[in-house]
Amino acid sequence: MGDKKKVILVTDGDMCAKKTIETAVKNIGGRCISRSAGNPTPITAKEIIELVEQAKYDPIVVMVDDEGNENMGIGEKILCQLIKHPSIEVIGVVVVASNTRDVEGVHPDFSIDAYGNIIEEAVDKEGNATNKKILYGDTVDIVEKCNVPIVIGIGDIGKMKGKDDRRKGAPIITKALQEILNRSEGDLVN
Repeated sequence: MGDKKKVILVTDGDMCAKKTIETAVKNIGGRCISRSAGNPTPITAKEIIELVEQAKYDPIVVMVDDEGNENMGIGEKILCQLIKHPSIEVIGVVVVASNTRDVEGVHPDFSIDAYGNIIEEAVDKEGNATNKKILYGDTVDIVEKCNVPIVIGIGDIGKMKGKDDRRKGAPIITKALQEILNRSEGDLVN
């Protein structure tokens, strides 16, 4: 079915992340659902789906955020609904590390560290390798239970001690989005 909208989900939505993600989405030539930004996500899954369906072209980047909630928060519920929706094809999820305690975490396929390197292990909030396979964040636990083709771990978007600053072109989140596009390219060609 070639009419599904291609969507990339990002598990962060604070104002710094929003501005940085908007820069990164311009860099990859996509669309950003800016109204999905917020901490926690301020609009419903239904509203996000309507905005995705109205978007003129894809890939479409949507932010989901739990606001530090270690339980099943708003962002995770929306993430599930978007993944299951028949008119949307989630081609990847960028999972963002945070200092949230008592979470199960997620096993990313790989991570991009604060220096832009693709690494096998997870990263922490600063984008440093943790030497573990599990990335801990507040909106990531549910990702393991969902069928997502690619999961990329990164540090705190727009931050990482200035290494992902939007004034520098948001290099880390841009690379994460681009990697998802590159690896799903075969799927994008009908």
